[in-house]
Parts: sequence; C-alpha cells; structure tokens
Amino acid sequence: MYLPKGPCRLVGTLRHIGTMVTESLIARCIRAEAKAQYELYRVLYAPLMGICSRYVRNKQDAVARLNDGFLKILTNLPERRSEVPFEPWARRIMINTVIDEFRKDRKRKAMENIDAPLDSGTLLEVNEFLRHMEADAFAELLRQVPDMSRKVFNLFAIDGYAHAEIAEELGISEGTSKWHVAHARQVLQKALARSAGQEAVKTAVR
Repeated sequence: MYLPKGPCRLVGTLRHIGTMVTESLIARCIRAEAKAQYELYRVLYAPLMGICSRYVRNKQDAVARLNDGFLKILTNLPERRSEVPFEPWARRIMINTVIDEFRKDRKRKAMENIDAPLDSGTLLEVNEFLRHMEADAFAELLRQVPDMSRKVFNLFAIDGYAHAEIAEELGISEGTSKWHVAHARQVLQKALARSAGQEAVKTAVR
C-alpha cells in the first residue's frame, strides 16, 4: 500500500477529480499497485489538503490528517459501489477523518454550551466576501478562528452540514453549534476589517 513520504504537488481539484479518477485507476489501487496508489495520491493531495487546512491550524497536523484520510480511502475502495460518485465519497471520508480526530481530542477538553443570536446582516456580508477569496487566503484567514469554532464553521458554512448533524457528530447541542458559527463569523469579520485597513494604508503610501 502506498504511503507518502513527503508533500505532493497539485494535480486536480475536488470538482475535477471525477474525470481524473477512473474506474480503471480505482481497480488498480484495489489490487494494491503502488504506482496507481501514488497516482491517486497525487490527484487527491491538493484538494484533500485544502479540506484539512480549513480544519487544522498546524500544517504538519493537516498533512497527518490528510494521510490518515488517504489511507482510509484506499482501505474502503473495495466497498465503494461504482455508481457512487468518487468526489463526494472521498470528501466525506476526509471530513469524517478530521471529525474522528477531533473526538479523540475532545476527551481531553471541556466544551462550552452557549446560545447566541445570529446577526443575519453580518453573516451575509462575511459569506459573500469569503466566497470570492482564494483557497490559500481563505485557509490563512481561518487559522485566526479558535479551533472549535473553526471546525463548526467549516462543517456548517463550507461543507453544508445542518446544525443538528453537527451537534450529533461533535457531541454538542444545536445551540452550541450556532454559537460557534456566529463566533467564527465575528472573528472573520474583524480579520477582514483589519485586512481592508492594511490594504488602505498600503494604497495611501503608494
């Protein structure tokens, strides 16, 4: 089974890997052909790293989560039905890998349980700005959000989980999930404001 020894360059994005990961490649990976497994790793590295970087602040930890997720993808390939699209299947495994790791950490941490109202105007403003950000800039911005709030925000705002699903996955209440989303967006809004101010200063100096 192929296990990466270091970073790997981008070959595709999650939206495009469906055309790059063929059933033939998958069959070769199931037969444990190292060359095919390496090819699959190259295709998946950047998009899966993008997911991990949104959830994990430290790059070394993000790479570790990616490799854990890739190993699970390889292990579960024989169980995947051919009619199931590969992209959402692989994405789900990667997100679940990150969540599983969080559950392990959670045993060592206390959880808050706070309900707070959401400012819909602020949420729409932040969402609209984030939608146009480059992936690297977005990941860097998310590193400013506290760990728990970042995980909940990713699940809700980026990966499309409902608050009830997040509550079940992370072992928190729906109210706590909503609070973390609101808190993350408040942090992001302040970070965006600081960034805008810095750009204005740079422009004025020029």
